[in-house]
Amino acid sequence: MRTKEENVQLIKELSNANGVSGFESEVAEIAKRETECFCDVKIDSLRNTYINPKSNKGRKCKVWLDAHSDEVGYIVQAVKPDGTLRFLTLGSSDLMNLPSNKVRVRNDDGEYISGIITSKPPHFMPEEERGKKRKLEDMSIDVGAVNKEDLKRNFNIRMAAPVVPDVECTYDEKRDLFMGKAFDCRVGCAAVLESLEQLKEEELSVDVTATLTVQEEVGERGSMAAVYNIDADVCICFEGCPADDTFAPDYMIQTALRKGPMLRHFDVSMITNPRFQRFALDLGEKLNIPVQESVRSGGGTNGKYIHASRYGVPTIVIGIPVRYIHSHYGICTLEDYENGVRLAVEIVKHLDEETIKAF
Repeated sequence: MRTKEENVQLIKELSNANGVSGFESEVAEIAKRETECFCDVKIDSLRNTYINPKSNKGRKCKVWLDAHSDEVGYIVQAVKPDGTLRFLTLGSSDLMNLPSNKVRVRNDDGEYISGIITSKPPHFMPEEERGKKRKLEDMSIDVGAVNKEDLKRNFNIRMAAPVVPDVECTYDEKRDLFMGKAFDCRVGCAAVLESLEQLKEEELSVDVTATLTVQEEVGERGSMAAVYNIDADVCICFEGCPADDTFAPDYMIQTALRKGPMLRHFDVSMITNPRFQRFALDLGEKLNIPVQESVRSGGGTNGKYIHASRYGVPTIVIGIPVRYIHSHYGICTLEDYENGVRLAVEIVKHLDEETIKAF
């Protein structure tokens, strides 16, 4: 079991890692480093990370822990004559929030170079443009090059370069607040790794396997591949899920900070197995672990493909509340993270063949 300081450092390192959809290698390497001393770790060509504890004993039932390793970001579509970069989004972003944000662009040497998503100064903006909604094709990324040739010669940036928000994760210990990027789903990745750490010395009735899967933000593609390689009976998907406590009326708040992890009954990708869900909710109540419940009109998780794989894999989503996901800055708490891990660990400890059959 990691100390509080070690968990804080793990979350910060995962948050700071560069890993937009399709370019998650840094996150995979962190996971490998953190678990290879007590697990067998494989990384496939997509950069899905498969983690199997050496303590597994070939038990009849297997529990799968999953989180996605990618983050919302951008990819360079073209280089303009003036040396700025036309780009597309990887995952959904509110275009109104993009201008003036700082980003990092990976060049052909693997170096990440800082740039800014362009914002036209008001001095050059005619009246009809002011207050007008921006389009993606109106924006570009500026790393400081003076023309296309300068960009190639001195920056070595080309088409298809991945682009991540240039944000450094911080932790305010006094107020227990993380601020940073990519908590969707790096806080979930940390939860998978910490759950494995806490389970490694436990006498279980099940075996455990884990994945950090890629490209969730562009259609759950990594989990689509992983289901062919994981023979599990139930699954726990960790997510950094959108907190609604600064947007929704009181009666609709279902994912608030400091109220514990969120268990999602429904979203557009999955109707949660009601028997596994009830088991998790009842266990949380029995052990005094704060848990929230949600029914979502949108959204989706890796559970989309996992729960419908093989003969059906009962799957629940443990969401750690994050304010302002899919933007450059999010806010979450160590308290909610720790309760999410505690819930997952207790679920695994209480599962056995008879219980799983009842799902």
